[in-house]
Amino acid sequence: MVSLSNPERRGNNEPPFILRQAQDERLRGDMTQTTYTETTGSGPELVLLHGWGLHGGIFDTLLPELATRYRVTTVDLPGFGRSALPQALDLDALVAGVLDVLPAQAHLLGWSLGGMVAMALAARHPQRVARLVTVASQPCFRSKDDWPHAMALATLDKFTAQLEADYADTLQKFLALQALGSEHAKDDIRLLKETVFAHGPAKPDALRAGLKVLHDADLRGELAAIRAPWLRVYGRLDGLVPVRAAQAHAELAPLSRQHVFPKASHAPFISHRADFIAVLNDFLL
Repeated sequence: MVSLSNPERRGNNEPPFILRQAQDERLRGDMTQTTYTETTGSGPELVLLHGWGLHGGIFDTLLPELATRYRVTTVDLPGFGRSALPQALDLDALVAGVLDVLPAQAHLLGWSLGGMVAMALAARHPQRVARLVTVASQPCFRSKDDWPHAMALATLDKFTAQLEADYADTLQKFLALQALGSEHAKDDIRLLKETVFAHGPAKPDALRAGLKVLHDADLRGELAAIRAPWLRVYGRLDGLVPVRAAQAHAELAPLSRQHVFPKASHAPFISHRADFIAVLNDFLL
């Protein structure tokens, strides 16, 4: 029997096995908190953080297998999905919102913007993070003179300007860019687009604030404070987080490990789900 405080989260267009999984694993949604979460499975705590413009539902295809080994919590970052929009949404607000719902100690996986939030949490609250996994993420998403392996300032500024003109179209273009180069690009884009609008239109203020975080935040000086074992995951074909950045990341976090999916783009957990889960289990278990 399914136990959901928000049954509409699982829409009619979602894959049937997701609905079966919710019934089998007693997936639970929690809207009693400012930051919305859903939890399923049993075992070590594993918390999943999504990227810009999306919500925790992006990880739904991973849940049937992960829930057999972990107690998995998917989080809608503050301002996204079902989570309330803070008065001021910046990196500190994102970290605080996740910290409010984080178990006493958990494995933490963050994708893209979620990876930046995960890095900040692991650096600032090391006792709360058992193991850290970042996927297609950066401590600094904007290129600088001493950090060339990131998005050009002009690219971020263009997205910001386009967002003001037509946020829905800009969001869809950004999602398409995330799958660019993937051998499963068409399917990846379809899933991303279906997911992003699962709960209606995204909040323009949150999209705008999230882009500002990507523009402004720079965690390079905080990485030395991360004590948790850390796995960094990349897609070799990623157009947003170029794989050549991995070496720079390794120099900032020499004790961390890395894995590169040779035929993946920005979302290897979608395009190479089974291989991704195998790599994740190998690191966490």
